[in-house]
Amino acid sequence: MQHSLDILTDEQIPVVQPVKILIIRLSSIGDIVLTTPVIRCVQQQVPNAEIHFLAKKSFATLLESNPHISKLWLFDDNLEAIIETLKQQNFNCIIDLHHNLRTLRIKKGLKPVPHFSFDKLNIQKWLYTTFKINRMPAIHIVDRYLATSKTLGVTNDGKGLDYFLPKDLPVTPNDLPAQHRFGFIALVIGASYATKKLTDQKLIELCALIRYPIILVGGKEDQTAGEKIAAQDPIRIYNSCGKFSLNESAWIIQQSKLVITHDTGMMHIAAAFKKKIISIWGNTVPEFGMTPYFGNYQGVQLTFEVPKLSCRPCSKIGSNKCPKGHFKCMENQDLPKIAEAALRLTKS
Repeated sequence: MQHSLDILTDEQIPVVQPVKILIIRLSSIGDIVLTTPVIRCVQQQVPNAEIHFLAKKSFATLLESNPHISKLWLFDDNLEAIIETLKQQNFNCIIDLHHNLRTLRIKKGLKPVPHFSFDKLNIQKWLYTTFKINRMPAIHIVDRYLATSKTLGVTNDGKGLDYFLPKDLPVTPNDLPAQHRFGFIALVIGASYATKKLTDQKLIELCALIRYPIILVGGKEDQTAGEKIAAQDPIRIYNSCGKFSLNESAWIIQQSKLVITHDTGMMHIAAAFKKKIISIWGNTVPEFGMTPYFGNYQGVQLTFEVPKLSCRPCSKIGSNKCPKGHFKCMENQDLPKIAEAALRLTKS
């Protein structure tokens, strides 16, 4: 029996239009990295999804190499101009993971495109920081981000965070000091606010307790502090602050045996690389739902806080100085215990 083969001509092949989805998270480093499961899951689970992402231009580095993004939209301060540009894209829907006045203007400007917005739980955070009444749900912010896409049928794939380094990144192990090429601890010394990080003196004391090669990680704003800390033992402690770009610092994180960090964006980059993490918390608290996130991966993380401080959390993001003046949340950290844990994890 012969079977005929039906061949479709180009005119007969149905054209499947992309589902154009705009995801918005304008800033900052950690928050953008925490949105990467949404980017990946929507792109992989929504049929024919074409992911567009809107962020501030200063955060382009975090997203430029992400293969799940079809188009990256960036802006400085001219919001009206980017709204006019985005109008031409005819999006099918918007996922707003920032949910502030700026993104409200964007959504109004792109009407009637349907949108799904992230619940920031500002009332719960206000209750916690003002009256120390904890009404925060026991759910990670990644799962709260993903909840905005559940209407599209998207579920958590359990793969954790993403961070994609560019293929042409101009750093190799030879760019590190010889004594750090066979293993080192990455110590992230900076943070967006002073109340989220150890003082320079406490960092010096911590480094003295950790008899292991250390690379200090931070931006240009941390360079002077890094020099002060590294000067205590310039052979064992290398100050990379201000010498490497954001992606190059992320590469250092990737190469490390262990990451010690404050509540910072680098903590989340470390989680994306599935590194062992020791996180040190000051005025913010893990209950805000922004601890290192590994998905289904059994990651190693240890959290250090000063217990039974009635003044914590004093802010949902941080401040330039301790409102009480004593800064006990960092001054009373158990540095010997942190050092002991760090040395133990480098051997496991």
